[in-house]
Amino acid sequence: MANPSSGLPSVRRLDPVLVDRIAAGEVVERPASAVKELVENAVDAGASSIAVTIAAGGRKLIRVVDDGGGMSAADLALAVERHATSKLPDGDLERIDTLGFRGEALPSIGAVARLAITSRVPGAETGHVIVVDAGEKGPVRPAAAQPGTRIEVTDLFAATPARLKFLKSDRAEATAVGEILRRLAVAHPQIRFTLTGEGSSSTGLVFPAETGPGSWLRRLVAVLGPEFGQNSAPLSLEREAFALDGHVGLPTFHRAAATHVHFVVNGRPVRDRLLLSAVRGAYADVMASDRHPVLALALTCDPALVDVNVHPAKTEVRFRDPGLVRGLIVSAIHEALRREGGRSSATVAARTLESLRPAQAPVPASMPLRPPASLFSRRDETAPSRQAGSGRPEAFERDFGGGFGADPASAPWQAREPDQAAYEGAPEGFGEGRQAHFSGDLALPSADQRVPAPEATPHPAERHPLGAARAQLHETYIVAQTRDGIVIVDQHAAHERLVYERLKRERAGGGIARQILLIPEVVELDPVEADRLADAADSLQDLGLVLEAFGHGAVLVREVPSALAGGSLRALLTDVVDALTEGGADPLARRLDAVLSRMSCHGSIRAGRRLRPEEMNALLREMEATPFSGQCNHGRPTYVELKLSDVERLFGRR
Repeated sequence: MANPSSGLPSVRRLDPVLVDRIAAGEVVERPASAVKELVENAVDAGASSIAVTIAAGGRKLIRVVDDGGGMSAADLALAVERHATSKLPDGDLERIDTLGFRGEALPSIGAVARLAITSRVPGAETGHVIVVDAGEKGPVRPAAAQPGTRIEVTDLFAATPARLKFLKSDRAEATAVGEILRRLAVAHPQIRFTLTGEGSSSTGLVFPAETGPGSWLRRLVAVLGPEFGQNSAPLSLEREAFALDGHVGLPTFHRAAATHVHFVVNGRPVRDRLLLSAVRGAYADVMASDRHPVLALALTCDPALVDVNVHPAKTEVRFRDPGLVRGLIVSAIHEALRREGGRSSATVAARTLESLRPAQAPVPASMPLRPPASLFSRRDETAPSRQAGSGRPEAFERDFGGGFGADPASAPWQAREPDQAAYEGAPEGFGEGRQAHFSGDLALPSADQRVPAPEATPHPAERHPLGAARAQLHETYIVAQTRDGIVIVDQHAAHERLVYERLKRERAGGGIARQILLIPEVVELDPVEADRLADAADSLQDLGLVLEAFGHGAVLVREVPSALAGGSLRALLTDVVDALTEGGADPLARRLDAVLSRMSCHGSIRAGRRLRPEEMNALLREMEATPFSGQCNHGRPTYVELKLSDVERLFGRR
């Protein structure tokens, strides 16, 4: 106790109402926080239907109605007292299996607003009501009520008007309430959730109760959008005392923010940094760093293995064995994405069709139906002649098989030998470097002169998922024909992924194949960059890059990965040092993966490289046999697939 002679105030107990208002500052930050606490209580009460109504973003009114177990008159009187709860029957904080347990939500809300609770236990003759107005508790009175509980919060923060100044617009607050309902809906698909109100598109939500097989996926589609179902992969994995289930979006199905990432731990929606970090690590190889996946993961374990009592809002958790949890999530996501192979998001094709669809404009009746002259070009006299054949040419072995001048025996194409017919996916004469030459007006046969075209015989390669190569556009994009559509491949992005996966396989299998330089090359760099490379020499040797310091601001390169031999060493080393720098405090394994990703870019086919038909088909077959080939190392799609029906719609044929 302070000395009265010092002039300082003495220690005293705070007024109980003031204590409740202080607690409200921790538990009820905004209307969405109050909704979260009230809805969680309804879930714990065993409700099968929960209806939420808000007005003015929740400032004027929050109403939560459920059909759960309800409360008796004695329970109502205690429920609005601090630290009174039914959630800890044995007082064991080590095994919490309910959403609420602190016993602070109702008294805290009642301290800063007008709180009315009407409840009836199923089977009871009547219900009861209690009102708490700015901390002043009224008596419990009989009232007519349906089985369950009805809670109304009016004039939130009326007792603490300073808090109102920190609230956002009604629309923003209503959006936050909608986000809370979505996360709880993801965690509990068996419960019907509704949200009504005004001022935001987030209100008007209805999530019907889902039961039976596939119930969780149906709820996820309702919350995350109809596209999620066809652009996600299921996962299920158990390890020791933990079980993980969920659905993860394809790498090319992503968002600009992490708002579509959902975690559920023992039925509790959480936003945990460990779980977010594990997800980012799992997608690091297949998604750009500024994009976020769309997914929902449910982790179940013994309550004693997770501490949910680390944050007043109960949005964070702490695991006894965080390394085990992280490894479980990364492994499960990797396996789920690997099972999908090179499948790309259907939204990529949708965006492509949207960009191709021209603005509809009326065509004047007087306009002649003659194609523009630019549609037809004269023969390219300067194009080199290319003969079609079934063998692999020297240029193919150089640029596909081993990067720049590598041993063809180490080519990634040896990993899976496709049918020989797959390399012959073009008609005779394809790749001659010629185009049809037209002179004068385009002449079409009259109706009586036309003869039916012979029925097309599908090429054997068209049975493959990525079809048979038919053309190369601008020496950059491969056009392939499938049984029911077309595929457009970015040759550089696709081969970059193939080289990267090959390097990772070699690294995991005992070491990346290296090629000794006949004459070691000295590469001059910035002194800081040169020192950083020299310090990482031991780690880089495991990646097939053998170098050493060579004076001030230079390194001597003795060996390079076989897949990258023949390229620019300076450009390669610059990218390697950038990857090491950007890795910062990341684990060594992740930084080395980033280095491999940068290195693979130097061993891939560049845009502007003309490919022969068999080379293009070999690329397609290898993409089909390589995991994660649907996106490049930077997260961009490597191909776009358009169904024939989509193309026909572009031309008004459907």
